Amino acid sequence: MATEQQLREDIVRTGRMMYEHGWMAASDGNITARLGPDRMLATPSGVCKGWLKPEDLIICDAAGEKISGTGQRTTEMHMHVAIYDERADVQAVVHAHPPTATGFAVAGRALNLGLMPELIVSLGSVPLAEYGQPGTPALSDGMLPYVGKYNAILLANHGAVCYGDSIMQAYARMETLEHLARISLVAELLGGPKVLPRHEVEKLFESRKRYGISVPNDYEPGNPVVAEEMPDKDEKLEITRQQILAMVDEALRMKGVL
Repeated sequence: MATEQQLREDIVRTGRMMYEHGWMAASDGNITARLGPDRMLATPSGVCKGWLKPEDLIICDAAGEKISGTGQRTTEMHMHVAIYDERADVQAVVHAHPPTATGFAVAGRALNLGLMPELIVSLGSVPLAEYGQPGTPALSDGMLPYVGKYNAILLANHGAVCYGDSIMQAYARMETLEHLARISLVAELLGGPKVLPRHEVEKLFESRKRYGISVPNDYEPGNPVVAEEMPDKDEKLEITRQQILAMVDEALRMKGVL
């Protein structure tokens, strides 16, 4: 079990790395770590996470209310509390706005394609939580269906959150998430990704036991999406002239032309 001072130093180092990577701009993002069953360390709000010192961190109770420290707690503490409440195994949570992953979140797209062995083994897939206003309980409401089964979540029109059994593991998952997003974007620009077939993805899920990797999700249809589930780009769409005329007529009626 890490000491409080070690956790403070790990949080400060993680904040600095995420700031230097460009995942946090200005005072964006927040990091927390459990100090025990009823306390957590947290980065203060309104402060650049790349400039923090260990003594700048605050201590909050299990409900997210500040106990000690000079700074103010983040209004997004509800998100951290919700994750800790759902996952007894989680010891740290990081929230940031990594640009490429956040681009997918803003576009309304999950990172749920079976693309690379390393990413399938470590994360499975990354769902997209419905939008909830930051600083309100609605932010965590959209996450709750996914917290129990995933270790990384995209937040619609907002950013991403990752968590793990240590601060460094939570950070590593954020790094993996952004790496996946960048690879996915490049694949899209080069004509679209070539997704792995189901039998290969199933073997990768099985390989987790061999590598000693513990992830709460098992393979299920659509998570991640496999080759057999991808739409056929060459599939021909057949439509009659009458159907086309009917659609045009309906469109004109909706516009009030007819």
